[in-house]
Parts: sequence; structure tokens; C-alpha cells
Amino acid sequence: MKNRFPFRFGTTSYIIAADIIPNVEYLKDKVDDIELVLFESDEFSNLPSAADMQRLAALAGEHDLTYSVHLPLDVYMGHPLREERERSAGKCLRIMELTETLPKSAYVLHFEAGAGVDINGFSEAERETFIDAVDDSSRMLLDRTAVQPSMICVENLNYPFELVMPVVEEYGFSVTLDVGHLEYYGFPTEAYLQSYLSRAGVLHMHGTREGKDHNSLSFMNPRVLDMVMQALYEDPRRDRVFTLEIFSEEDFASSSRVMESRVR
Repeated sequence: MKNRFPFRFGTTSYIIAADIIPNVEYLKDKVDDIELVLFESDEFSNLPSAADMQRLAALAGEHDLTYSVHLPLDVYMGHPLREERERSAGKCLRIMELTETLPKSAYVLHFEAGAGVDINGFSEAERETFIDAVDDSSRMLLDRTAVQPSMICVENLNYPFELVMPVVEEYGFSVTLDVGHLEYYGFPTEAYLQSYLSRAGVLHMHGTREGKDHNSLSFMNPRVLDMVMQALYEDPRRDRVFTLEIFSEEDFASSSRVMESRVR
């Protein structure tokens, strides 16, 4: 699937049961972009070493790869406490600094209010607090990095994306349009494509199986996939990334077969 679409075809750095470098070695001739899923906690970290970073950069140069960097999932840019927002922004900044030397397509960022917090249940006042917090965190982040705002792609999650779109527009962020999330949570995919595709630097694609998302594209509604592909062919951008957000070799193989039939 490498170099076969009017966008950068990619998947995650967790396709085979191994660390990041072996995954990139496995994928280097199969994709145009690899989503680096990075995390750091007191118990475990998968952050690449300095030597690993050099190897990732070398592999990218040798095989025409870019990396989309998924910022940590445990950052809460919409948290009501400023100290938590500062911790979250700091965690993002450390990843940005770590990956500074890599050829990147995007940074993927979540706007969340806290671990397990359902923004859909917020009162109007709580929604306003959330938006004010996201605004503050965004300013905090951009004040401390030279990364262009358009490189930061805010992802749609389980709440209506229009809630945070004013912040996305205010700071010049791009969008990660997660089509798998749209289908999983029941949002109108066609309407989201019309509203947000022009601003989308990244698409996340995955199917739902037995009530769980992040499965092979063979479990995505073919009509939805065809609609997405039609939109991408009508608005071709070689710098846009189409990421199979899946996590197994079997899902990657079956998803690639699905995509083979969409090559024009």
C-alpha cells in the first residue's frame, strides 16, 4: 500500500508483538506513515532512547517514512485544576522535544477533562469550565513550543466535536478525524466529513467488532469507507495521513486487503 494513494497511508507502531523499532522495521516497506503511540508512567514507559531516535530518523530517511506522534492519552487539557493542566501540557511538551528530530506528519492530541470523565454528562456550566480549561491549556502549550499549531491535530472523541471547534479555530490547530469513533459513537460521518475534512491532517480508520472499536477495516461499514475514500480522492493532499488505528498483524493484513480494492 506504500505510495499508492493521494495521501500517506499508515498504521500504528504496535502491529507486531515487539517494541517500536522492530515494528518500524516491519512496516517500513508497507506504509508511508507510522503513528508512534508513546506513553510514560511510574510503572512503565516506552519512550525511545537517544539511539532509538537516531534509528527512527535513519529508517524514515531510507524508506520515505513520516511519523504521526500520538501525544499521551493521560493528558487532560480540559481538567478544571490548573496544576493538572500544567502537568498535561508538560507531558505533551516532553514528547514534542523527544521527537523533534523526526520527520513528522502530525501530533495527535485529545481534549479530555479527566480519567473516565464523560463530558456528555456535563451541565452547561461544566461545559463552559471545560472549554475555558482547554483554551488555557492550548495557550500554555503553544507558548512553550516552536511547533506550528497546524501540526497539532485535535481528535474527535465521544462528545460532539463542535464543542471544542472554537478552540481549534482560535489557535489554528488541525483536526484528527477519527472515522472509527464517529461510527462507534453514532455521530453522522457524512456531516463530519463535510464540516471537518478540509481541516483534517489525519484520519483514524478502524472497524467495530463485538462492541469494541480499533478492529480491522473489514469490520467497518463498506458504504462508510467508500464515502471516506471518495472524499479523499476529491480532495487529494499528499501530506494528509490515513492511519489504520489497529494493533495486530492480522488486523493490518486484512485491512490492507480491504484497501487494495480501493486503489484507483
